[in-house]
Amino acid sequence: MRRLLPALLALLCSFSATAADKNGAIKARGRPGRAGVFIDGKYVGPAVRFTVPEKYEVEPGEHEVTLRDPRYEDYTTKVTVQPGKTAKVSFKLKELPLVPPPYGRLRFGGGEAESFISVTSGDVSPVYINDKFYGYLDEMNNRGSGWLMPPGTYTVRVSSPVFGEINQSVTLEANKVTVIPLKAK
Repeated sequence: MRRLLPALLALLCSFSATAADKNGAIKARGRPGRAGVFIDGKYVGPAVRFTVPEKYEVEPGEHEVTLRDPRYEDYTTKVTVQPGKTAKVSFKLKELPLVPPPYGRLRFGGGEAESFISVTSGDVSPVYINDKFYGYLDEMNNRGSGWLMPPGTYTVRVSSPVFGEINQSVTLEANKVTVIPLKAK
């Protein structure tokens, strides 16, 4: 027994150290489900994808979680993540007042994206319009999609592993669709 005790203590210490090094996760569920999840200021993806909440791996400790959707007020909270555990965030964003018409429509299109290459590749690259998060690329990359926005000039920025860097000025006209073409790298 005396010989087993040191070996047992060493084994327990190594198990504790391994458990302490284990990451945890954050999962957000609420409305709207398409809200973007930002952990410690960095975009990590949508809250829900295909009606299933996403789970984002993080180091144990305290993290700031922000949920954003352009039609709603941002929601920010702090969560503490334990090693090997999932911290859950429940949210319901408050709607912003609608901007009155007329609107132009902005969307992405072209290349393989309209055959869902961006979905199958996991490309949920964030789209920023005038430096504000508006959603992710694959949700605005088909003929029926797009953001309805007041006519005007906007700066659109995307960093996509599938389509590369997009950083351009776009002018929307009332009752017209403006398409930013995409080409796979």
